[in-house]
Amino acid sequence: MSEKFDVIVIGSGPAGYVAAIRAAQLGFKTACVEKWKNEEGKGVNGGTCLNVGCIPSKALLDSSYKYHEAKDDFAVHGITASGVEINVPSMIARKNQIIKNLTGGIAGLFKANGVTSLFGTGKLLAGKKVEVTDFEGKVTVYDADNVILASGSNPINIPPAPVDNDVIVNSTGALEFSEVPKRLGVIGAGVIGLELGSVWNRLGSKVTVLEALDSFLAIMDQQIAKETQKILTKQGLDIRTSSRVTGSKVNGKEVTVTYLDKEGKEQQETFDKLIVCVGRRPFTENLLAADSGVNLDERGFIFVNEQCETNAPGVWAIGDVVRGPMLAHKGSEEGVMVAERIAGQKSQINYDIIPNVIYTHPEVASVGKTEEQVKASGEPYNVGTFPFAASGRAMAANETQGLVKIIAHAVTDRILGAHIVGPSAADLVQQVAIAMEFGSSAEDLGMMVFGHPTLSEAIHEAALAVHGHAIHIANKKKR
Repeated sequence: MSEKFDVIVIGSGPAGYVAAIRAAQLGFKTACVEKWKNEEGKGVNGGTCLNVGCIPSKALLDSSYKYHEAKDDFAVHGITASGVEINVPSMIARKNQIIKNLTGGIAGLFKANGVTSLFGTGKLLAGKKVEVTDFEGKVTVYDADNVILASGSNPINIPPAPVDNDVIVNSTGALEFSEVPKRLGVIGAGVIGLELGSVWNRLGSKVTVLEALDSFLAIMDQQIAKETQKILTKQGLDIRTSSRVTGSKVNGKEVTVTYLDKEGKEQQETFDKLIVCVGRRPFTENLLAADSGVNLDERGFIFVNEQCETNAPGVWAIGDVVRGPMLAHKGSEEGVMVAERIAGQKSQINYDIIPNVIYTHPEVASVGKTEEQVKASGEPYNVGTFPFAASGRAMAANETQGLVKIIAHAVTDRILGAHIVGPSAADLVQQVAIAMEFGSSAEDLGMMVFGHPTLSEAIHEAALAVHGHAIHIANKKKR
């Protein structure tokens, strides 16, 4: 007889490993299957996020910003630093050590919680059986009462710029450059493209970002998007919207990219490296047997309901492989919800309040509805904004770019959305997310006492500005 588990999770990224740990905490005999291998050929947990995504990109973003600060910004503080250089191999080695520490940490958490690690490729068969093919090709079939599919996503490839993992790379390859490319092309001005473009721009690359859409950061609040584009352009990123890539040709150690500009005219640009980051697609290749009972939707995502249940009883799916934003924290909370629902609890995620962050500098963060979405809904609303240029704490830190924007319902005053570009935007927007979770109004935020001097006072002032009560800026007169 094959070994049986109460819960088997396929995938150990932020969705899968969190689901496995929570299931084990709830008393279930739990196993987690992972196919990722490190350079030594050993299985490691963490999925895309820890190995080639969120964590390594933030390590490079922080390292590159410290270099930029030492080279260009220390003088304003009275600090003289000459001969500042970047050692790219050392920067990459630090990034790799952080990955090793965190993936090893998951192994420790699995051991502490009693989760069984199964390294190999997992496949869901009929009747909640899971087939695992290990790295030597040995196949073992396990039985489960519940299966959680958390197989994640892969970068989307485009025919006009086929990845060769040398001159043309995807987001994974962009984390492994051994030297700073003089001319760097980035296809896609989304979160990944802007973050990776920022890293190498700070280190000295001439970065050109080609975006097919007419608008910049179309999914974000457009006031914040325009401010962000202005800031990033000033930093040196050459962002070209309405630029649809039609072809590329590698010549030795450089690549010539052909694209159509907003007038429809053909243009060419030559780069030393080209990063393709036009989005990600759910990874379901060889994940499901034909008779598994699990259905995919028209976009290739696993079809689930609001509680992440698939069509097959006892089979769940979470994270990048299901509908909703491809965000690590969204996947993690789905993992917790599913584990608790298996245990008979009534857990549910509020999908309307999931923060979104771009880790450029300054950061860009949002939660809730954009002004465009609120306007389209027909709901009456008020807006309050506050610039970091008016924040004493931001001035002291020499971080005065950007603003906070809060949108509230005109009748109930309930906060509908918050959008920030500026210092520590990711942490600041979470304050508003907490308030929104408790149904707070803009007046509630305005009545709270915020520490002084802090960046979070910008949240306070923007909330006051919703009703024209801001103290540290002149309030706009109502028409």
